[in-house]
Amino acid sequence: MTPGRAARWTLLFTLALAACRPVGAPRTPGPAAAGETLPPADEVRGLWVVRTTLGDPDAIREMVRRADEAGFNTLLVQVRGRGDAYYRSDLLPLAPAVAERPGFDPLALVIDEAHRRGIEVHAWVNTYIVAGLGDLPEDPRHVVRAHPEWLAVPRDLARELRAVDPRDPAYVQRLLAWAREHRDRVEGLYLSPARPEVKERIYRVWMELARGYELDGIHFDYVRYPGPDFDYSPYAVDRFRRWVSRRLSPARRAELERASGGDPLAWPDALPGPWDEFRREQVSELVERVSYGVKADRPDLLVSAAVFADPVDAVRYRYQDWPSWVAEGLLDVVAPMAYTPDDERFRSLVADAVERAGPRRVWAGIGAYQTTPQGTLDKIDIARRQGAHGVLLFSYDWAVSEGGPIGDEPFLLGVGRRAFGGRR
Repeated sequence: MTPGRAARWTLLFTLALAACRPVGAPRTPGPAAAGETLPPADEVRGLWVVRTTLGDPDAIREMVRRADEAGFNTLLVQVRGRGDAYYRSDLLPLAPAVAERPGFDPLALVIDEAHRRGIEVHAWVNTYIVAGLGDLPEDPRHVVRAHPEWLAVPRDLARELRAVDPRDPAYVQRLLAWAREHRDRVEGLYLSPARPEVKERIYRVWMELARGYELDGIHFDYVRYPGPDFDYSPYAVDRFRRWVSRRLSPARRAELERASGGDPLAWPDALPGPWDEFRREQVSELVERVSYGVKADRPDLLVSAAVFADPVDAVRYRYQDWPSWVAEGLLDVVAPMAYTPDDERFRSLVADAVERAGPRRVWAGIGAYQTTPQGTLDKIDIARRQGAHGVLLFSYDWAVSEGGPIGDEPFLLGVGRRAFGGRR
């Protein structure tokens, strides 16, 4: 890890003191229904707000109004979705919906509208994913266009793309075609966590947000590899070779050098354990650097992450070692994405997160789109029973466009009135 041991413990002590403040915006809880668990007085009641809502000022105002009316006190707004910005950035190209409105700053408007109502705002930052499965971004400043060599490569394409110049348009097109063919395994194009330039860019994005806006927190998402068959890009494999060589005897190094013959799969295949460890370390290094940087500049800013709720899946197959991040004080809050219609599975995932992180550091992520309105209410109560300090619903956008009614009320308001007691 990058900082020295003494510096780490100094900061961890500082973070422990900062953690004494309530996590999340205080809001007077509504009465619990019969048979339900009474929520903590400062319970976090959050919504993930997808970037599609942030392209229009009127939609933003309506979103904040609806959230307030329903009793939500925390908004996680997606300001970096696919490598572009829904805020005024010196580092990222503006999202097309923002660029076409001169002077429009979605994040500033959300903060202004929400803070007037006592609602916290957290900037939701998609970390490594930078393009979806549709058309590629057109802006030449977008990282996919400006730095195709930074993109992660799947194992299936490692040999094929080793001989292709990343500046050749065929390089990115081949990555995109593979992603489309394997949409059950990957959501689009990812950056390589192993590249120092990628770590630097993401760090600077976080610092730009922390310094430029009166945020209450910043929220990691997609802070992981897509899966174990990434990243076999030439740079990442070569860096692994240099990283692991220090651990090998001269004879073993020479043996691998002879056997590899330039094959990009040779070193990872020969050393699968260290290869997994190397990839986990790349993501953890980023989280550590961002956390230290943000806390040094703004100790009050809450650092959180949406994570795969199953820790085995997260750590072993996504290289997302969130249990260690929480244990080391790098995250103030973890939001396990316990997206399942099954109540018992949801209970188990939330209980595990609370046991690992502690109750005040868990905001239970509920996939409202996967269940019924009553199922959402049930999961809010289950999360409370397991000791989670808050709940986050995914997502506001789904709730207002597709969420079914609860009684004679729209989804969001129905959930809020029944789970939170509605508006203050």
